[in-house]
Amino acid sequence: VHAANGPDPDLDADRDQWDNTFSIVARDPATGAVGGAVSTARLSVGNRVLLVEFGLGAVASQANTNTVLARDAIDRLRQGATAAEALDAALLADEKREERQLSVMSSKGTQAAFTGSKPDDFKGYIIGKDAVVAGNILVGRETLEAMVAAFENTPGTLADRIMTALEAGQKAGGDRRGKISAAIVVLN
Repeated sequence: VHAANGPDPDLDADRDQWDNTFSIVARDPATGAVGGAVSTARLSVGNRVLLVEFGLGAVASQANTNTVLARDAIDRLRQGATAAEALDAALLADEKREERQLSVMSSKGTQAAFTGSKPDDFKGYIIGKDAVVAGNILVGRETLEAMVAAFENTPGTLADRIMTALEAGQKAGGDRRGKISAAIVVLN
């Protein structure tokens, strides 16, 4: 898990455009299903943070969200890159990468995550078995730990497991500002 010092006052002016949040991207190796879920204290988070494509994987772009980075990571998975290669390539030329969180879960089982230094604390990620959880402006690391444990210890469909993980993160404190919107996308 990555954690850094507090917020950067130079970024406060455009903070209202950030998707400060927590998320999970995951896969079911038995069925080939891929998906993700996200929750935040902002409206309509689902249409910006998650990008899921069957047979390729799932990406969450949050903090200072950039949907182009998520699309780039998915395109690189399509070209045969691992999750780490896709993430690294997507962030390589991004001048605002220190404002980002990016999580990648490939349908082949490779995983990667990045948390820049600029999102507000608590921020970080955990790479679990067939899942990546990440968040910022969280009450603490316990949100991410609860999500991984719930995902890994819940039987059932990928959708059930992802939803249970999101609920566990919320019960552990989630976004310290509260909850307003959430989304789940699962393709199988």
